Amino acid sequence: MGINGGEFIVLIILAMIILGPERLPEYASKLADLVKSARAMATDAKAKIQEETGTDLDTVDWKKYDPRSYDPRRIIKEALSEEAAAIQSTAAAATLRSDAVHPRMQMGAASPDEQPVTNPILREGPTALEPGQRAPFDDEAT
Repeated sequence: MGINGGEFIVLIILAMIILGPERLPEYASKLADLVKSARAMATDAKAKIQEETGTDLDTVDWKKYDPRSYDPRRIIKEALSEEAAAIQSTAAAATLRSDAVHPRMQMGAASPDEQPVTNPILREGPTALEPGQRAPFDDEAT
């Protein structure tokens, strides 16, 4: 999308014809001033970003931030695999903690008089409703 050499020469010739030899030096100096001020603004913005973020923008890998390189399927797959790994590590840590806190609660380690207390509702499991029977309603639930 840039301007190649031939197009640049055509633009210079058109500028010389339209502006004329009297005004061409004046507009050339204005263009030079505009380019200098734009370059100074870019340098100031770069310095301010470096100052505020503390990172050197020359060392940033800009290819990794290219939106064309993002594949939504890959991103979702990686996020789900990281989440599954986190859940597995949390479950493993919880198992290790429960074994360390209650070593007698392991399978077959508890004596008959030291059975773990379980919730009777959870032990029974959910019950099916009869046809026409309404589900229980809790008035205090929010």
